[in-house]
Amino acid sequence: MKFGKEFESQMVQEWQKAYMDYNGLRTVLKDILRFKQRNASTPVASTARGSLKRRMSLYRAFSGLNNRYRNSPRKNDDEVILVDAVQQDGSESGQYQTTFLKPCEIGGECEPVFFRRLDDEFNKVISFYKGKVEEMIEEANELSKQMDALIALRMKVHNPMMKFDKATLEKLTSNSSTGTKSGSMHMNVIQEVEMSGERHMDDEIQETVETSGVHKRDNGQKVVSIQGFRPASLEVLDHVKLNITPETPVSTLKTILTSDVALSFTKKELRKAEERMIQAFIEFYRKLQLLKRYCFLNLLAFSKIMKKYDKIASRNASKTYMEMVENSYLGSSDEVSKLMERVEVTFIERFANGNHRKGLRILRPKTKREKHRITFSLGFFSGCSLALVAAVVVLVHARGILRSPGRDRYMENIFPLYTLFGFIVLHMLMYSANIFFWRHYRVNYPFIFGFKQGTELSYREVFLLSTGLAVLAFACVISNLDMEMDPGESIFRVFNELVPLGLLTFVILITICPLNIIYRSSRFFLLRCAFRCLCAPLYKVTLPDFFLADQLTSQVPAIRSLQFYVCYYGWGYFRKNSKNGCRGSDVYQAFYFIVAIIPYWSRLIQCLRRLVEEKDVMHGLNGLKYFSIVVALVMKTGNELKMGMMTWKIMAIVSSAVATIFATYWDIVIDWGLLRRNSINPWLRDKLLVPNRSVYVVAMVLNVFLRLAWMQSVLGLTETPVLHRQALIAIVACLEIIRRGIWNFFRLENEHLNNVGKYRAFKSVPLPFNYDNGEDRDD
Repeated sequence: MKFGKEFESQMVQEWQKAYMDYNGLRTVLKDILRFKQRNASTPVASTARGSLKRRMSLYRAFSGLNNRYRNSPRKNDDEVILVDAVQQDGSESGQYQTTFLKPCEIGGECEPVFFRRLDDEFNKVISFYKGKVEEMIEEANELSKQMDALIALRMKVHNPMMKFDKATLEKLTSNSSTGTKSGSMHMNVIQEVEMSGERHMDDEIQETVETSGVHKRDNGQKVVSIQGFRPASLEVLDHVKLNITPETPVSTLKTILTSDVALSFTKKELRKAEERMIQAFIEFYRKLQLLKRYCFLNLLAFSKIMKKYDKIASRNASKTYMEMVENSYLGSSDEVSKLMERVEVTFIERFANGNHRKGLRILRPKTKREKHRITFSLGFFSGCSLALVAAVVVLVHARGILRSPGRDRYMENIFPLYTLFGFIVLHMLMYSANIFFWRHYRVNYPFIFGFKQGTELSYREVFLLSTGLAVLAFACVISNLDMEMDPGESIFRVFNELVPLGLLTFVILITICPLNIIYRSSRFFLLRCAFRCLCAPLYKVTLPDFFLADQLTSQVPAIRSLQFYVCYYGWGYFRKNSKNGCRGSDVYQAFYFIVAIIPYWSRLIQCLRRLVEEKDVMHGLNGLKYFSIVVALVMKTGNELKMGMMTWKIMAIVSSAVATIFATYWDIVIDWGLLRRNSINPWLRDKLLVPNRSVYVVAMVLNVFLRLAWMQSVLGLTETPVLHRQALIAIVACLEIIRRGIWNFFRLENEHLNNVGKYRAFKSVPLPFNYDNGEDRDD
C-alpha cells in the first residue's frame, strides 16, 4: 500500500484537517516535476558551471542572505534551504519559515511555493499538537485531584473511625478495593510508590516537585512529572460533592427534589466512584495513544514528503529540514510519553492490585480481528437462506397454494406471524450495509454510538446474524406451509400452529441470555437502549437512544405483529379454525392505535427532554415533527379500521400530507445537512464523503418517494388482484425499512462531519467528584 493511502487510513478521522496535507504537497511536487520536464530540453544558458555559481554568490551578497544567515549552521554553498523560527507578535512560540537558496536554477520558481506550503502545514500541525498536549496536562491535573478524593474516600469507607496524622498520611495510602474481600473490615494499607527513583526527569525540569504534579520549564511551558499522586488527606472529603448517582428513573426523581448529593461514605458509593475513575483513566489513556500516533504519523509524513522532494528536485534538502523537525516541539516533546507512563503506573497500582499484565490489558484492549469462521459461517448461512427461498417458491407454485381455498385464512393468520422475522432480517441487512459503507468512507461509527472498544460488530457479523435468523424463519415457513391449505382437521394442526411462537420464544431467549454467547455485549447494549427509549423522560437522551427510537418508528408493522402474537396465542385464536378473529375485537383495535404511537411518542418525549436540558429550539421543532406524525398515524389507523367513512379519510389525507412534508424536509435539510444553497457543492453541503455527488441527489429523491409509500392505505390502495392485503402491508413496511437504511448512512455521515469540524474524537466521561468552587485541594 502506498504511504498516502496508509496515512489516510491511520488518521484519527475527527482530526483530518489537523494532519499534514500530504496529498496537497504531492500535487505541488508533481507541478515541479512537470515544470522540470517541460524545461529540460530548453538550454538554460551558454555559461560555464563556475560562472553560474559565481552569479549565485553575487545574488546572495546583494540580496542580504549572507548577512542574514552569517551565524547559521550552513557550511557550504551547496545547501538548498535555511529554516528559522520567526517570532510573531502575540504568539508565545515562533512560526517556522524556510528560505529557498537556489531560486535561479531550473524549477526554482516553483520550489519556494512548495516550501511555503510545507511551512504552513508544519506550523498547523505543531500548533494543534501543542494545544492538545496542554489539554492533556490539564486533564491529568484534574484526574490527580479526583484520585486524591478517591483515596480519601477509600480510607474513610474502610476505616470510618481511624484518624491519620499528617506524618502517617504522607507515607500510607489505600490499595484498590478490587483486591479487597467484601467481608473484610480493614483496608489494605500500602506504602506509596515513589516514581522519582525509578525514572529520571529531564534536565530542563526543575528539581522541585510541586504538589499538583506539574513542573515549569524556563520558558513557562507546563510539563507533567511522572511521579505518583501524593497521599490524600481526609480533609479533601470536606470540599467535594458526590457526582456518581446512576441515571435511573428513581435517581432522576431524587435529583429533581434534591440538587446536591452529599457523601455518605458507603461501599456502594466507593464502588461507583471506582468504576467511573476506571472509565476516565481508560479514556484518558486512549486520548494519549491517539495523540502519540498523531505525532508519529505527521513526523513520518514530513520525512516521506521531503524524500520525495529530494528525488524529484535532485537536491539534498531533507536532512536540513528533518533536523529542524526533530528539534522542534513536535519531535522533541516527551510530555505525552511521560503522561502515559504516569497513567500506567497509577492504574496498575490503584485499580489492578499491582498486576501489571491485568492493568495493561484493561488500558490497551486488543484490536478486534476478523475470524475465518465468521466468513465461513456467513457463506454457509447465506447459501442455506437462498436455497430455502427457492424451496418456498417451488412449493408455493407446485401445490398451487395461491389458488387454494385456504389462501385467505393462511394470509390472515400465519403470514403476519412470519412477517415479523422478515422485517427484522431486512433491517439487519440494511444495518450491515450501513456498517460496510461507514467503514469504506471512514465514518467513525463506534465512537458516535459509544461502543466499547473491541465490542462493535462488523458488517460480516451483522450479516451472519441476519442470515442465521433467515434460515430459521424459512425453515419454519416450509414446515407448516400447507397447514392452512387443507380444510380438513389434522392431529398435528395445533402443533404446527405453535411453530412461529416457538421461533419467537427462541429469539427472545437468545436476546436476553446472560451467558457470554452470540455477542452478549451488543445484545445488552441494544436492550439497555430499548429500555431507555421506553423510559425516555426519566433518562438523559444520548445518540444511541434516539437513533434506536428512530429505527423503531420504521418498525411499526413489526410491533403490530408482536401485538398479533399476543392476541393470536394469548386469547386462544390459534385453536380455532377461523379467519383472523383478532380484528373483530375492540380491545385489539384499541391497542392497534397504541402500539403504532409508542415509538413516535417516545421520540417526542426525548425531544422535549433535550429541549428542557439544552435549551435548543431545534429540539422543540423536532418534537413538533413527531407530534404531527402521531396525529397522522392516528388518523391513518382510524381510516383503516373505519372503512368507508369519508371524514376519517379526509383527516387522514390532510394530516399525512402535512407530516410527510415536514418529515421529508427535516430528513434532508436537518438530519442530512443537504440543500445548502450557498455551499461549495450546489444544493448539497460543503463536505461530502461520497465523491459522486449524484448519490446524494438519488438519495433525496428516493427518500421523498419512499416517504409517500405509507399513504397507500390513506388513498384506499389496500389490496390488488395479485397481492393480498397483508402482502401489500408487508411490502410497504419493507420500503420504509429500506428508506430508514438509506437515512442511517447519511445521518451518521452528517454527525461524523460535525465531529470532524469540531475535532471531537473522544467521549466525555463524567468524573465522580465535584470540588467546591474556589476551593483548591493544595491550599
